[in-house]
Amino acid sequence: MAKYVSLSENAYKFEGRLPLEQAIPLGLQHVLAMFVGNLTPLLIIGGACGIMGGAGFEQLQVSLLQNAMIMAGLITLLQLYAVGPVGGKVPIIMGTSSGFIGVFSSIVATMGSGIAAYGAIMGASLLGGLFETVLGFFLKPLRRFFPPVVTGTVVLSIGLSLIGVGINSFGGGFKTKDFGSMENLLLGLFVLVVILFCKHGVKGFLSSSSILFGIIAGYIAAFVMGMVLPTTAVGPNGVEYTKSWVLHWEKVANAGWFAVPEFMPVDIIFDIRAILPVMIMFIVTAVETVGDISGVMEGGMDREATDKELSGGVMCDGVGSSVAALFGVLPNTSFSQNVGLVAMTKIVNRFALAMGALFLILCGLIPKLGALVSIMPQSVLGGAAVMMFSSIVVSGIQLITREKLTPRRLTIVSVALGVGYGMGANPGVLAHVPAAVKLIFGGSGIVPAALVAIVLNVVLPED
Repeated sequence: MAKYVSLSENAYKFEGRLPLEQAIPLGLQHVLAMFVGNLTPLLIIGGACGIMGGAGFEQLQVSLLQNAMIMAGLITLLQLYAVGPVGGKVPIIMGTSSGFIGVFSSIVATMGSGIAAYGAIMGASLLGGLFETVLGFFLKPLRRFFPPVVTGTVVLSIGLSLIGVGINSFGGGFKTKDFGSMENLLLGLFVLVVILFCKHGVKGFLSSSSILFGIIAGYIAAFVMGMVLPTTAVGPNGVEYTKSWVLHWEKVANAGWFAVPEFMPVDIIFDIRAILPVMIMFIVTAVETVGDISGVMEGGMDREATDKELSGGVMCDGVGSSVAALFGVLPNTSFSQNVGLVAMTKIVNRFALAMGALFLILCGLIPKLGALVSIMPQSVLGGAAVMMFSSIVVSGIQLITREKLTPRRLTIVSVALGVGYGMGANPGVLAHVPAAVKLIFGGSGIVPAALVAIVLNVVLPED
């Protein structure tokens, strides 16, 4: 029993040898933390194009969701182990980016819904990924624009933007009919309490796997709730609905046992209306990836990222996004949620994260596994997310304070967060600016905060 409770010291080393019985659950909690977020952008954009939930597209829907899981796993392995210059060899989990949702939604509004619009998005993603790969190759001479005060501000902005996402999940999920209900809040709180107990009440393996055990406890609690509480309610319009915390076991029962991924499930179309805005977003993505890698190295390994790690990580973003487009999947980038998990647990072992990547691939090849994870109530995920996302904020603060906080550095952080992040987090202030500006700056506070920090770092004289 001792070997299961006592966690190997190699778990805190990137290239350490870790027993399989420890690596599997440590990797699995990464998958549970990002599984829903990995599929959500595809569901949103596919729904906007009319191919998710639309009649006649059932097989395409299955193929796209399946490919999204497989691509996330394969690209994560590329990031962990690298092929030539592509891959940073950093403890990062890759997945379908939610940062592109605003741009892709605008493209659909411009081109009209339909499978042709989705094909144009794939074409733009294919070219945009190649463009980001080139950016990554030349990242070293650009590194001077990303000192700790800039990358720390970006990481801090990422964490701040995700806290709201975590709280939305805590309440049951955005736009769910029972959002904020006592059942959702208590279920999320229960998961958080279990995580805190495992994290600080015990030591070794149980402590480092606190997220996994918290989520498993949430599944069990939701199962018990389903037996003793009403699972449906009536909305204000008199229509009955199923509560968001209910586990839909029939979804697991109906899922298949094995499925083969389909290459190019949609025809790729190259349209300038889609290509230009997506190219701009890939520049933004490169900045976010620099922030994510900086955050995970600071939070998990207590050091700054090297030029090679940043360059390889950004190139992996680009190559992975281009390959994903060939399988009908939206761009794959570093997942900030998992940066928070690494910062919280300090588990940076490559083999453990690779086990998580292999589980993602299995979820794509074995739909029943994917369905089992997909039925997780949002409030269960939220109980874990609020703590993980806050850890990203702390990592950003650690990066900023790595060097002495001079008046110049305080000004950069203050203005970037106040004007930049504030502007992006409250997009209503951009109501009358040109659409192109709104598209880039209005999606989240990360992009404007990063740009303001970069510009101020260049123009303000040294103290």
